[in-house]
Amino acid sequence: MDLKTASALRRLRLVSAPEAVSFLLLLVCSVLKRTTDFNAVPVMGMVHGVLFVLYVIFWADAWNRTKWSVNTAALYFVLSVLPTGGFFAERKLKREAENAVDAVIASRARQESAVKPS
Repeated sequence: MDLKTASALRRLRLVSAPEAVSFLLLLVCSVLKRTTDFNAVPVMGMVHGVLFVLYVIFWADAWNRTKWSVNTAALYFVLSVLPTGGFFAERKLKREAENAVDAVIASRARQESAVKPS
């Protein structure tokens, strides 16, 4: 993987946890709206909507760059629509991004050692 692929994974990872938190807060606000006079659903709905749209954009970019299988891409999308799925996606994406960065570093080290005369 190249550095742009690692960056795409990092962007998706960085938006997945806030998207999950906003989803949970939206659910809490929905319950509070029906049980009290507190109504933060319009605000939380907008915040969650923006984060979800960012997640989908970053998901599509990561899928395009990493060449995930359909099953892997579907898993990350399904995790985005589950209330706590973003936390699981963040953990998996962190591992995948770290592996991508390690691969880039190893590739550059191999290239440098091949160029240097012995």
